[in-house]
Amino acid sequence: MWAPTASDVKLATFESASSSSATATEYQMTKGVKGTWFVTLDGDKAGTIYAYRVTRNGEKVGVIDPYARASTVNGGRGVVVDLESTNPANWSETKPAFSGRNVDASFYELHVRDFSSNASSGISAKNRGKFTAFTENNTSYSWSVTTTDSKTKKKVTKKYTTKTGLSAIKDLGVTHVQLLPIYDFASGGDETSPSFNWGYDPDNYNVPEGQYSTDPTNPTKRINELKQAVQAMHSNNLRVIMDVVYNHVANAGNFSYEQIVPGYFFRTDDTGALLNGTGCGNEVASERAMVSKFIVDSVKYWASEYNLDGFRFDLMGILDVTTMQNVREELDKIDPSIIVIGEGWNMGGLPEDQRATQVNISKLDGIAAFNDQIRDGIKGSVFNADEKGWATGNTGRRGDVVAGITGNVAYSASVTANWITSDPGQSVNYVEAHDNLTLADKIFSSVNTNATTRSKLHRFASSIALLSQGLPFIHAGQEFERTKGGDDNSYQSSDATNSLKYKQRVTYATTLNYFKGLISLRKAHPAFRMATTSDVKKNLSFLNTSQTVIAYKLNGAGVGDKWGTIVVIHNAGKSTASVTMPGGKATWKVVVNGDKAGVATLATLKSITKVSVPAGTTMVVYK
Repeated sequence: MWAPTASDVKLATFESASSSSATATEYQMTKGVKGTWFVTLDGDKAGTIYAYRVTRNGEKVGVIDPYARASTVNGGRGVVVDLESTNPANWSETKPAFSGRNVDASFYELHVRDFSSNASSGISAKNRGKFTAFTENNTSYSWSVTTTDSKTKKKVTKKYTTKTGLSAIKDLGVTHVQLLPIYDFASGGDETSPSFNWGYDPDNYNVPEGQYSTDPTNPTKRINELKQAVQAMHSNNLRVIMDVVYNHVANAGNFSYEQIVPGYFFRTDDTGALLNGTGCGNEVASERAMVSKFIVDSVKYWASEYNLDGFRFDLMGILDVTTMQNVREELDKIDPSIIVIGEGWNMGGLPEDQRATQVNISKLDGIAAFNDQIRDGIKGSVFNADEKGWATGNTGRRGDVVAGITGNVAYSASVTANWITSDPGQSVNYVEAHDNLTLADKIFSSVNTNATTRSKLHRFASSIALLSQGLPFIHAGQEFERTKGGDDNSYQSSDATNSLKYKQRVTYATTLNYFKGLISLRKAHPAFRMATTSDVKKNLSFLNTSQTVIAYKLNGAGVGDKWGTIVVIHNAGKSTASVTMPGGKATWKVVVNGDKAGVATLATLKSITKVSVPAGTTMVVYK
């Protein structure tokens, strides 16, 4: 271990997780080079429970190994683990085929517990809320609704069935499942009887969270079951993204590295007080050599040991550019198709030119950032429930949407991007995530209208992001108008608020099928997946329209698309818009309207020069 300021370090082993500190067996560690300490124990030590006892500044403290791969229940002590023995049957490094280009991906953000905690998940009770829920294939849920016929007065019973679990995600057509925190986190109480929490408060960075295991008291069970979950998703042609939180910890004072090397792991001000750019009580000093090494080592470990396909960095802007560059470099050695995205918000105690932020994205090749410009441009500020976006009636947000459609590339002087990507793949385009109101709840709060129109606006707003250049991102349940009852910060709310209600797949079948169609359209046509700024500038051109309409032409032929010319029209107005088509009179085929989307022709518009687009809808045509 690394403890450069320690005067003495001992390894302590324990008979059980509950053994008192006084009963530990101690082994003296020897000081090595560059602040390291070491000791060697002979024999097979798998299953050994251990901790370090570090003397520094005249004080002796007991700490868990910050590099621990396994732990006792609730993360109290480390456990030696034979990782090969945790591999499921037929464990393989084989992954679903993927180009490695961000623009070819489509992300689906999902909380492990949300996925299966509701009875409508069709998942067996023993696996609900657990990693093992992902191992259940071909799940569905059936229910009946009995009504009385208004004319005959007879009771009529109708039966419904919908796909659930992995079957539902696979049916949607996305390529990557992004899991909210799955490392060992502090919140949620006792792992054997946990309460709900998102988990953005790291405790042990390299240990899976125990509450998602069917047996949190078994240190290897959670490792095996997480690997089973990854393997199951891979078997269903879904790649897996891990949400990582290296910007802060649950409790700085209790964190293992702070106990081992006080004052090193976290940023402080001139008085020694912890900086708090994260709003979570502390911020990790990633710019320091051994902190940076810890972060890079941790990411490498998860990628290699769990065969993961990507990482989402929470509050990436807190971290330094060099560390993120090193993360990308090391992941490329493991698997260049691994995707890295992050929240590039500008915050924290580093000089601005060193922060891994949106404005520094040109320094972060192969890393994408969430695009809040298109998000807020479409639906309005996430910090003001009542504020409208362009899609819901605020024409002043039009420019933000236009910039986002290009993937925030350096498009032209007339398109103002708040931050500039090196290529469209660096822009994560979204209109809903786990944070803040769901899109359905945002529309409910900001638009005074009926349920039918709200559904139409939900499809409209989502289509803008999904058809834009870049990496499309969907929050689980967005495809069936997920609501959290207006809860804009459900990080510790109940399962009743957070769980996925799969019956809504039937209630909002029109919206679900619309999402499936948009995803299939992107997959089938490279014009929606341009990989370079040059391609976007050459092959995407905006048409002259009013402030309530955004229309653009995609030169499919220029990027190898079988559709020569594609026109996308978004009408945010309150009435039907007439849009002049490029190239004069021609016959166009419609593949997207307000209710349906996909690659199949919905209508043929013969010999037209203008097209009429209904209010609050998207239309996609091609010739």
